Amino acid sequence: MRIDKSMQRRLDAIAKIKARLVLAGITFRDIDRRYGLARCTASRTLQEPNLAGERAIAAALKTHPHLLWRERYHADGRRKDPQPMENYHRPLTRKKRQRAVEPIDPIQAAA
Repeated sequence: MRIDKSMQRRLDAIAKIKARLVLAGITFRDIDRRYGLARCTASRTLQEPNLAGERAIAAALKTHPHLLWRERYHADGRRKDPQPMENYHRPLTRKKRQRAVEPIDPIQAAA
């Protein structure tokens, strides 16, 4: 099983947001506490649309939500309503992505 381009774009966007948070020294729990969100809201926001979570993460990173989640917003910054269904499909977990990669056959690799 291969990861399609749209799924790869979503995984890349998630990785970029996580990297920005790490560089800023901010955890998802910090965001939940600071912005009065229910526990795990910020981390779940990376996977599924959540307006409050998107705004909180963007505020913590001192940016705008439409710059972090281009698939959830129009180019002019308005949030898409309703959200496209593909925004609710969770990307495969790292473990499932690793299992999906076919192992390399050493005999074929040597040929």
